[in-house]
Amino acid sequence: MANPARSKSKARHAGDPAKVGGKLKRGAGGELHQVAEGDASVTTTAFGTPVSDDQNSLKAGPRGPTLMEDFHFRDKLFHFDHERIPERVVHARGYGAHGYFENYESLADITRADLLQRPGEKTPLFVRFSTVVGNKGSFDLARDVRGFAVKMYTKEGNWDLVGNNIPVFFIQDALRFPDLVHSIKQEPDRDFPQATAAHDNFWDFISLMPESLHMIMWVMSDRAIPRSFRFMQGFGVHTFRFVNAEGKSTFVKFHWKPKLGLQSVVWNEAVKINGADPDFHRRDLWNAIKSGSFPEWELHVQLFDQAFADDFDFDVLDPTKIIPEEVLPTRAIGRMVLDRMPDNFFMDTEQVAFMTQNVPPGIDFSNDPLLQGRNFSYLDTQLKRLGSTNFSHLPINAPKCPMHHFQQDGHMAMHNPAGRANYQPNSWGEGPREAPERGDVAYPEEIEGQKLRIRPESFADHYSQARQFYISQTEIEQAHIASALVFEISKVETPKIRVRMVSHLMNIDQPLATKVAAKLGLAEMPSPAEAAVPTRQDLPPSPALSILKNGPNSFMGRKVGALVSDGTDARLLQALKGSLERESAMLEIVAPAVGGVIAGDRSRIDANYNLDGGPSVLFDAVVLLTSEQGAQEMARQPVALDFVTDAFAHSKFIGYVAEAMPLFEKANLTAMMDDGFVPVDSADDTALFVEICRKLRFWDRERKLTA
Repeated sequence: MANPARSKSKARHAGDPAKVGGKLKRGAGGELHQVAEGDASVTTTAFGTPVSDDQNSLKAGPRGPTLMEDFHFRDKLFHFDHERIPERVVHARGYGAHGYFENYESLADITRADLLQRPGEKTPLFVRFSTVVGNKGSFDLARDVRGFAVKMYTKEGNWDLVGNNIPVFFIQDALRFPDLVHSIKQEPDRDFPQATAAHDNFWDFISLMPESLHMIMWVMSDRAIPRSFRFMQGFGVHTFRFVNAEGKSTFVKFHWKPKLGLQSVVWNEAVKINGADPDFHRRDLWNAIKSGSFPEWELHVQLFDQAFADDFDFDVLDPTKIIPEEVLPTRAIGRMVLDRMPDNFFMDTEQVAFMTQNVPPGIDFSNDPLLQGRNFSYLDTQLKRLGSTNFSHLPINAPKCPMHHFQQDGHMAMHNPAGRANYQPNSWGEGPREAPERGDVAYPEEIEGQKLRIRPESFADHYSQARQFYISQTEIEQAHIASALVFEISKVETPKIRVRMVSHLMNIDQPLATKVAAKLGLAEMPSPAEAAVPTRQDLPPSPALSILKNGPNSFMGRKVGALVSDGTDARLLQALKGSLERESAMLEIVAPAVGGVIAGDRSRIDANYNLDGGPSVLFDAVVLLTSEQGAQEMARQPVALDFVTDAFAHSKFIGYVAEAMPLFEKANLTAMMDDGFVPVDSADDTALFVEICRKLRFWDRERKLTA
């Protein structure tokens, strides 16, 4: 059966004297483009996406209103309106890297997106990770959502998969986005606090917006304080569509899963890292790529049809909801590798402009109201920041496929249409033409109904998935959520806001609410907040939502800090280094002075840090390889005692030689030494230590200390 949209398109252009036929041809770089008879090429958007119809805007029905999601119309008029040429409001602090996406298989059966057709094909890309709340000069380890934005330079235009490291969002409709951001940024009368949500305005907003409660559970979890960009997931957040060559639609949700597994820090550790190295995440990514340890993620998708959407317990258009992987498993379709840092931070990472509306043919939008609003907003954002409609000419934003259109002039234009014609149709036979067969065609979804400002009833359940997330966590992770809530809400000066938040928590989990209320010193428990839909108690735990239930079972990509002194056993240190290298992990040396120490065999051991600048919070595990005299001297230094007591408090594995015992004795840790303390008196011991470190933390210690 013929695609009705395509048939109509053919009929409409049958009498167009400017319409020129053509054929497809691969360029020198392998790119696919149309060579037209007597014409230059195909009309595209400014980002290289072929245009199927340059005569008609997208409407809700033949006589209906023009739709907000018509990105070609918006792009064309936006550029025209500004033909005559700041720090981001959110996601200001970011860091990026270049790399590529490689297909595992052809997805031609479900999408005609060119980059997903050929197994093994590599598509260049740029990724920008970021915090959301803090300004550009803030620190890396804020408790915050992390932006996870990927720009893929496909052969049919850029694809910007602009996501976060959390799969849901605070609000259901984009109209609330300015209010959300205003509430979480610095309070306007005092311009603080910076890079944190722990203040009255934010929690006042949240306490009045129960739709945010699911997101709050994620942000109060360890997901909001990742150990590294390399150890966190990314999500497309919204429901999108794949559309194949026959016009068949399949709903899709996108997941980036790190090959190195998930890992976060604990809150006390995050606070100390921010003091010791506020650029911790940046430095980590830089060092990994520069050393050749290229980070990788797999791109997974959840694919489903309209029947699944109709039967699912929640509305798939609601951006505050997920589809648990136990209900709908993910499918790996490719991998992303980051293998090159920008030559200049400003040129790439600061000037990169992501826009959700940048999708190649074969990928389309759903009616998620938050996604629809983002599609409308991002062009204005880029104009404000980059000063010209021609931000698409910047190398980091420009597509790597051919571009042909009649947009011209404007501030900082780097290329303009050649020849006489700067419009179409024209009588000169010049310029590109639309390509109904190749261009982007919106999925012809049937839409009926009145134009109203209304929220669907299917969006009304605000607590059930928040509860599901909480009960999916381990005991340790639940304790961290409770502690985070207490910390954040305790910074709120207005008692009624604290009480309102506890009333919401009662709809999620009664023991959690009771624990938080007790720590906040509430005199009595409030009544549960009024719920539009009662919290479901039958949703099962989803193990996929827990970090600790999905450990990497490897120490790959992690870092050990070795504390050394004069007299350290150089052969043992070398054995430890070898054991870590076999695990693809790193060793860094901490010494009393950055100039290093003289080992017991009189060789010199160079140091990466002096003791004051290399606290144990910078490492995933530590090893004490001091001589006895060195340990006794360090035991008189508070910073050395902090090194071991912090490692202990943060549940890290601690390797040690017998000569280092004076440090434990002075720190009053000898009576508390547990199975997380590992003797490393021989080369075989170093291999055992690295094997034990695959668990990443010795969580039994925290359980005992907090029992």
